[in-house]
Amino acid sequence: MQTTGWEDEFREYVRARGPALLRQAHQLTGHPLDAEDLLQSALTKTYLAWHRIEDRGALDGYVRRAMVNINISQWRRRKVEEYPSDDLPEVVHDHHEPVGEVHEALEQALRELPERMRAAIVLRYYEDMTEPEIAKTLGISVGTVKSTVSRAMAKLRNALAG
Repeated sequence: MQTTGWEDEFREYVRARGPALLRQAHQLTGHPLDAEDLLQSALTKTYLAWHRIEDRGALDGYVRRAMVNINISQWRRRKVEEYPSDDLPEVVHDHHEPVGEVHEALEQALRELPERMRAAIVLRYYEDMTEPEIAKTLGISVGTVKSTVSRAMAKLRNALAG
C-alpha cells in the first residue's frame, strides 16, 4: 500500500512519542486500558487535523490538549451514580414482601396510571430514554414530560405505600 508523506510522518511521530504520550494518558486516567483508549482517541483527532498543524514541534502539546479535552468530556458524561472505590458497599436487602409480590404490585400500579403517564414512565425507566427523546416520541414538550413523570412517580409511590 502506498502512503503519502504526511502519513509516514504521522506514523513515525506515533512510534517515537507513543510511549511518552501513553504515560501521560495513564496519569490522566489512572487506568492502563482507559489510557490506551484515551490516547487512541487523541491520536485519531491528531491524524484528522495533521494537515492543519503547521508547527510540528507543538505536536505533543496538541495531543496532550486533545487527551485532556476528551478525558473531561468522558468524565462529564459519566453517570452521577458512578463513584470509583476500592471497597464495594454491602448490599442490604430489606424486603418485607417477596420480590414477586413487589413486581406484581408495581405492574398493577402501572396499569392504573393514565396512558400518557404510563408511557412516560415506561420510556424513561424501562427504555432508559432521555426527556427530549420521550418528548419527541410522545409529541409533547420536555416540560410536559418532566411534570408527567413527576406526577406519575408520585402516584406510583402512593399506590405502593398503601
